[in-house]
Order: sequence, then structure tokens, then C-alpha cells
Amino acid sequence: AEVPSMAARSPAAAGFENECREIHGACDEPRRLSRLLAHRSASERQQIKATYRAMFGEDLAGRLHKTLTANQDNESQHGLPLQLCNLLYLWMLDLAERDAIMARDAIESGAAADYRALVEVFTRRKQDQLFFTKQAYLARFKKNLEQDMVTDPSHPYQRLLVALATSHKSHHDEPSRHIAKCDARRLYDAKNGGGTGSVDEAAILEMFSKRSIPQLRLALCSYKHIYGHDFTKALKKNLAGDFEESLRVVVKCIYTPSKYYCKLLQRSMQRPEADKRLVTRAILGSDDVGINEIKLAFKSNFGKNLADFIHESLPQSDYREFLWLWQGGQCLVAS
Repeated sequence: AEVPSMAARSPAAAGFENECREIHGACDEPRRLSRLLAHRSASERQQIKATYRAMFGEDLAGRLHKTLTANQDNESQHGLPLQLCNLLYLWMLDLAERDAIMARDAIESGAAADYRALVEVFTRRKQDQLFFTKQAYLARFKKNLEQDMVTDPSHPYQRLLVALATSHKSHHDEPSRHIAKCDARRLYDAKNGGGTGSVDEAAILEMFSKRSIPQLRLALCSYKHIYGHDFTKALKKNLAGDFEESLRVVVKCIYTPSKYYCKLLQRSMQRPEADKRLVTRAILGSDDVGINEIKLAFKSNFGKNLADFIHESLPQSDYREFLWLWQGGQCLVAS
């Protein structure tokens, strides 16, 4: 592509011109590209995208998508790491586009939807952000996200997801400490309100459908402050069925996302040959939380630095190098 003149470039394009020249030359070399992009923060990636568009007249994520689609059927022939191509493409997408693709992947993940992946999308975004995710999903797939995800209304995850989707439509106010304290009491009453050790499902779904994610997070904080333990521990102690288990996952995503995603990272890397789809989910979710919070949570939960765990658990590979660079390692990684 012809490079626009300096005068024609946006002011946003001032900071990363040298990097973008390198990136432009590496768009068909995923391993090299990961060394240029894996360590970049979300704000830096946005600046790089703006600079790249100003310099080359093309969206960088769109350029990476061309590399991905061109090699989807020819990975073994070309030797290109297809999963790394996909990760880099998602890494450079805007959040709404990324979440729309992750949601679609979760819905189409096999015989049953990957409900945990959908829960992650619905719990890590504010109301206005999720609106853009739904718009991106509709534009890209010509379908309604909420309709697509509800294929079995009797499934506990689907009932919780419907409640969360309703919540995102109904709340604009700042979180209220008074409401949080009242909701903490309701959670305490609901944890044994269903009889035979089960929770009062109707009470939980009503609360989740009427509260924003920040308000629910504050209620869970109030619960711990008042009763001296996490709500998830109360659910585990009184675990009675599928709804309670599903609820625990949702609560973990809302209340302690750094802990949730560091455990997802650890689990994904422990599987034989690493579950790259799960690793991708863990990286992207952790990126939203913040790498420093993830590193602290990893050390707290597993007694080991994330960098050491990556080095010890994964064989030399493209994914190991991306993870290493993402968490703050240097470009040259020992095998």
C-alpha cells in the first residue's frame, strides 16, 4: 500500500511509526509479529492500530485476518502456527469485535455451548460495552446474541445468562452501598432458601436480573464484610446441584476476576500439549483484568511466579513465547 504523507497522517499516528513499519513487514510471520505485539498494553495496541491505518491505509486487525483466513486450510503445508495467527488477530481487535467472536465460538463449540466462556463475556463488560458487543455480533453474524445463546432454557447457565442479559438492559446508576448491604442479606437468606441445602433460585435470578455487574460485585463484597466469608464458600459448603455449581462460576467471574482468570491460565497450561483455545480465552480475559493483578493473584494462589510456571509447564512453542512476552519476559526465551 502507498504510504500517506506525514501531513496527511492523524495526530494519533505520531508515536509508533517505526514499530508499524516492522509490523507491516511481519504480517505474514506470526512468530515475529508476536514479539512485536504480545507485550503491548490495550492502549498501546489502539495507538498502534491508529498509526498503522494512517501509514498504510488499512486496518491492522483486518490485515491479520487475511493472514489467518489464507492459511486456515493450509497450516501443515505452510508451517504457519494457525492458533497463534488466531490469537494475534483477536489480540488486535476492538473489545466489542473480540467479544462477539469469542461468544460465537462459545455458542458453536460442539454439541453444547461453552457456557463458561459466555459467562466471561457477560460479566467482564459494563452495560454500554456489552451493547456494542451485541451490535458487533449482529453486524458480523447477522444474528441476535441473546437469542443464539438460549437454546435450552432449562439449563442453569442459560437461566443465569438470561438474568445477566436482563440486568445489562435495566441499570445505569452508580453502585449503592445501601442496596449492596440489603442484597448481602438476601444472598445470605437465599443460600439455604431452596430447601434440602439448595439455594433459592428464584431469589438469585431476580437479583441478578435487576442489578448491574458493579452493583453485584459490591453486594458480594458486603456479604464477605458482614458474614466473614465469601459467598462462593457458602455455596460450596451447601452444594446441592447444577444450578449452585453454575452460580459459583458466575460469582467468581464477577467478584474475583483476577483469581478466576489466573486459575484458568494455570488449568489451560496444565493440560497435555496445552489447550490452546482455553489458553487464548485465559490470555484475553486476563488482559481485561490487567497483567499485574493476574501475576499477583497467580503468586497468591499457587505460590509460584507466573513466569516460572510458564517456563516450567510449557515446551518451547509459539504460545509459550507469546505468554512469556505478555507477562513481561524478554524476547529471547530459553528452550
